Amino acid sequence: MIACTNLVKTYQSGEIETTALRGVSFKIHDGEFVAIMGPSGSGKSTLMHMIGCLDTPTSGTYTLDEHDVSKMTDNELAEIRNRKIGFVFQAFNLLPRASVLRNVMLPLLYAGTDPAARRQAAENALRVSAFPENFWSHRPNQLSGGMMQRVAIARALVNNPALILADEPTGNLDTKTGEMVLDTFQRLHVEQKRTIVLITHEPYVAEHAERVILIRDGAIVSDEKIKSRRLANHHLSS
Repeated sequence: MIACTNLVKTYQSGEIETTALRGVSFKIHDGEFVAIMGPSGSGKSTLMHMIGCLDTPTSGTYTLDEHDVSKMTDNELAEIRNRKIGFVFQAFNLLPRASVLRNVMLPLLYAGTDPAARRQAAENALRVSAFPENFWSHRPNQLSGGMMQRVAIARALVNNPALILADEPTGNLDTKTGEMVLDTFQRLHVEQKRTIVLITHEPYVAEHAERVILIRDGAIVSDEKIKSRRLANHHLSS
């Protein structure tokens, strides 16, 4: 699904050059649930931008679902993002004046999908993310933080992406609500075999995944499968 080979990213500010990624290489297979963890300034946000096709590397290659995106133009990157990636952000990024259902339909509206198909896909995505039907007509300001993040997850699922990329998805949530959101990701992984990449600086968040890639100072310092008790419980109950 994902292959990164010797990714390097440097930024130039006047005469000062900063290297954010230093030869990062790894693969993520279809259906894996991977956490990329690192402290502030480690390079994980830059790596997230590479994986999410929001930026291109200075050197090295990045392949997503058999598409080499390393040298793509901005328009080509936008097309890949719309078709291949479902984003879940810390800040939810919901339209405040739109209902839950319309927020979830938004990516399909941009894609030009016909109204009936948009609605059907949005309803299916909300059910998959376990969002209660009696709240579908509500606006975001009528929802809790956890409910808003579930709407964001449904929106990420609506166009059936190859990859779900979640950037600090529990950062604005209390611990209990964050656990509920992480539980949703685990269900998507176990029950639907979704490929999920979770960006976090919190070890307790990362341990919900089945594999943790630790990045520090722009380089990978460990890449390990983990024995997640939470994930094992999901497998046993599914």
